[in-house]
Amino acid sequence: MTDRLDMVRVRKTSRLLADGRELFYFDDPGTEAGRRADVADQRALPAPAAPSTIRFDRLLGEWVAVAGHRQTRTYLPPDDECPLCPSTDKHYSEIPAHDYDVAVFENRFPSFTLSATETDGIEGDAISEDNGFFVGQPGFGRCEVVCFTSDHDAAFSSLTPLRVRTVIEAWADRTVALSAVPGIEQVFCFENRGEEIGVTLSHPHGQIYGYPFLTPRTDRMLHNAREHARRTGRNLFADTLEAEVRAGERIVVQNANWTAFVPFAARWPLEVHLYPNRQVPDLPALTDAERDDLSHIYLDVLRRMEAFYADTLPYIAAWHQAPVRTDRELAYLHLEIFSIRRAPGKLKYLAGSESAMGAFINDVQPEEAARLLRDAVR
Repeated sequence: MTDRLDMVRVRKTSRLLADGRELFYFDDPGTEAGRRADVADQRALPAPAAPSTIRFDRLLGEWVAVAGHRQTRTYLPPDDECPLCPSTDKHYSEIPAHDYDVAVFENRFPSFTLSATETDGIEGDAISEDNGFFVGQPGFGRCEVVCFTSDHDAAFSSLTPLRVRTVIEAWADRTVALSAVPGIEQVFCFENRGEEIGVTLSHPHGQIYGYPFLTPRTDRMLHNAREHARRTGRNLFADTLEAEVRAGERIVVQNANWTAFVPFAARWPLEVHLYPNRQVPDLPALTDAERDDLSHIYLDVLRRMEAFYADTLPYIAAWHQAPVRTDRELAYLHLEIFSIRRAPGKLKYLAGSESAMGAFINDVQPEEAARLLRDAVR
């Protein structure tokens, strides 16, 4: 039997939640899902909170979101009150159906929302401009939650390649949808894992942000990529991947379409970058074969990282995609997975140098981390 996953299709269905937010079900190929999208949300929900705003920091040239309503978001509820588990006769959650494979819905406590308009003020007040110095705008954009499985006790690393493939399809689908919204400039898919990272819901899930601006990290990388292209005529990300492959000592694992490595200047004690071997701007641009191989190597990398320490692995997995409308030829899709775990029972905190100056100090030699990851028992 073939292991190819592109021979069958992921099924997508949708419905509206009780307060009008959108919910999408993505079913694994071959799943007999019935009509779960027909199951109505039984909750009586309050009206959505007032939209957030964004304020411009002139010293750094960056936008900062101000979203006071997020202070009331759900925080580490008991397992039987989890809002990301399927609904039951005793507990209605964000997902009305009694079971699901992958579910994506609008965040109830969003940092950005499509409902934000020019008539919205800064946290309820009028937008302030003191001779043009203090500039604020409505927090236009989109925040979505991606539930990877209905199993509350699972983790991304415990998923099957088939399920990961469904998650990839959901990421790609939502990237296309959000990129089509006028005013959204960047789509960011990511996962926060572990209470040490700041996760407020333990159910395995990630998020997708549609930003109304280009994020500072992306802007800086593309600036460097633009300068590199001007000097050499080549792509900075492609040259970085080629250099890491040539050096070899920081490569963790490779397959036909992907390469995972610890970067030469790793900032975090445990940090792996995952690049497609072909330059593509974003997840939707991946071929079926690249998506298939990604579903396997992603799990491989995560399991190696989890085996690195005899301890939990709090981590962030962050997809870097091209901006929606600018510099797409400079960008190169890649995933960064990093952990704040620096030793069993010890975390790396962003203290003075990192938090105040943005100058990272890593306690772990990148070459040693790569060697241990290659040798990790998965």
